[in-house]
Amino acid sequence: MELPGALSPPWWLLLLLPSGLLLWARRRPPWDPRKCPTDLTGKTVIVTGANSGIGKCVAMDLARRNARTILACRSRERGQAAVEEIRAATGNPAVVLRLLDTGSLASVRAFTRAVLQEEPRLDVLVNNAGVTGLPFTITSERLEQTFTINYLGPFLLTNLLLDLLKASAPSRVVNVSSFRHSVGTADSRFLTGQRHPGGYDAAYSSTKLMNLLFTVELARRLRGTGVTANALSPGVVSTSIMRHFSWAVRALFVLLRPFMKSAEQGAASTIFCAVSEEAEGISGKYFDSSCRLALPSAPARDAALARKLWEASEQLTGLTEGPRG
Repeated sequence: MELPGALSPPWWLLLLLPSGLLLWARRRPPWDPRKCPTDLTGKTVIVTGANSGIGKCVAMDLARRNARTILACRSRERGQAAVEEIRAATGNPAVVLRLLDTGSLASVRAFTRAVLQEEPRLDVLVNNAGVTGLPFTITSERLEQTFTINYLGPFLLTNLLLDLLKASAPSRVVNVSSFRHSVGTADSRFLTGQRHPGGYDAAYSSTKLMNLLFTVELARRLRGTGVTANALSPGVVSTSIMRHFSWAVRALFVLLRPFMKSAEQGAASTIFCAVSEEAEGISGKYFDSSCRLALPSAPARDAALARKLWEASEQLTGLTEGPRG
């Protein structure tokens, strides 16, 4: 969630109370992961960005269900600490760390090569890793970093693992989006920095719209394979995602924290899409933070836009040959 970076004190006072009440009312989803009996013995799952926040809570839940749980993390130190914590809490020894930086296509390719060599199956892929507040930066691969971390890296990761997911069907792809997608713009020129969306909030929101469009087109392409793909919003969650913002925005975030969901509560909609019986067989849909089917924004339902973004993403990731622009 992003908040304006230059609010003056009077606006803080005006916005804090109604915003807090609204967030409090939306804190608890009706679906409780603890009441879901799904057992994942013999199954393998991958959760990206699993060393903290929502990702770690999702990995913890899946490990409790006896899945072989692969934490795909950028930091070896933080990732290994999460592995040890989850093993101790769940008693599941089959919790492992694999290094992955979704902001690097080379890292994505190295990760998937290792998975395809070492793992005989993949039942659930959770694309959770994401950032906001990073400065506009073009990487050594000539891609904009926020759009690569949040969208293009997960796009490539999923495509490179599709054959394994199909061979393990029924299987699921779960993409963490956001209610902020409704104010995003899906312009493929953002991916290479040829066009700038105009701020941290706009960049984040646009990546979340792209996550939804990716989900819709992926589900269309996966019809009849036994692999489903859905997207979700975790809601407004108290995590470290705001760490790259100014002190003023972080301070406002801290003030609102008592009214937000905890990371464990925010993980519920992701877990719902990953394991619930209710989501079985559903594909190409968007679930809100209450684990209910929701209608995304009109651009997120634009099939032509989804295909156009997919084709541009294929070219940029090298899945098909084409100009880089």
